Amino acid sequence: MFQIGQHTIDSQVILAPMAGVTDLPFRQLCKRLGAGMVVSEMVTADTRLWHTRKSSQRLQKDQNDSLNVVQIAGGDPEMMAEAARVNAANGAHIIDINMGCPAKKVCNKAAGSALLKDEKLVREILQATVAAVELPVTLKIRTGWDSQNRNGESIARIAEDAGIQALAVHGRTRACGYKGDAEYDTIARIRQAIDIPLFANGDICSAEKARQVLDYTGADAVMLGRTAQGNPWIFREINHYLSTGKVLPSPTAEEVRDTLLEHLQALYRFYGDYAGIRIARKHVGWYMKHRQGSERRQNSDSFRNEFNQIEETELQLSAIRSFFIASDKADAAA
Repeated sequence: MFQIGQHTIDSQVILAPMAGVTDLPFRQLCKRLGAGMVVSEMVTADTRLWHTRKSSQRLQKDQNDSLNVVQIAGGDPEMMAEAARVNAANGAHIIDINMGCPAKKVCNKAAGSALLKDEKLVREILQATVAAVELPVTLKIRTGWDSQNRNGESIARIAEDAGIQALAVHGRTRACGYKGDAEYDTIARIRQAIDIPLFANGDICSAEKARQVLDYTGADAVMLGRTAQGNPWIFREINHYLSTGKVLPSPTAEEVRDTLLEHLQALYRFYGDYAGIRIARKHVGWYMKHRQGSERRQNSDSFRNEFNQIEETELQLSAIRSFFIASDKADAAA
């Protein structure tokens, strides 16, 4: 366990914020399956844009959750401070600042990981945001701008000095995007440079890898992003391995089916039928990618192509049930 302000986090596995992925239904699912903390999709610090459907959905909170973490992104200190104040008034418990997103459309607006090039502006943004609210403020960064400019240690010290209460570090630079392998040496050096809670992020794809990264970096927790897409059980599996040293069996086909059906129904309720059907397609694609064996993957790919043509909620649910019945029969015959 570790603390972020007055909040106790009882798991060493955290869901990373991902635009277009970590909506309220997915956050609730990951929390139920063992994530110690879940972070919202990134929302612009420009509160004038919050009336849009996309922003209003991203700002939706679980009223029954005692730890609502909202991530904001922007490059103007006063605008970031105002966004923090409004989110605090609307029931956020922690404000997270995005300085890690490598997407061009974010970096081109002098936000996300583009900010790592300007340490003076980083300091101004962090100081303004921390001063604006009584809530804990956290930060997510990358190791630097590019391989010649890994200034993660310097940014980490600035963050701690500014009053940031936890830091997540993705083990790639902005220039890397998501290519190549994440490196953890910079994260380990950051651990030696600061005393606030530190989360290691990047390429943590199994319970064993989570243990290795925690031991190597000295981080307080691991933060999972793409690994959790279609595989929300990874939180449960890592928690079990960290506490027992034993690998937890993969979920049964029945549990996968039931969880997927539950997830799709939650998407329909949250987005409505039209948008929910379309958002369901990418989630189903991620679930199918986790099916083992070449023959199963081939069947999954064929199913995904058919599933993406379905335009009704009940037909989507029926297709999922039929797919798992067919898979069970194929397994029994093998």
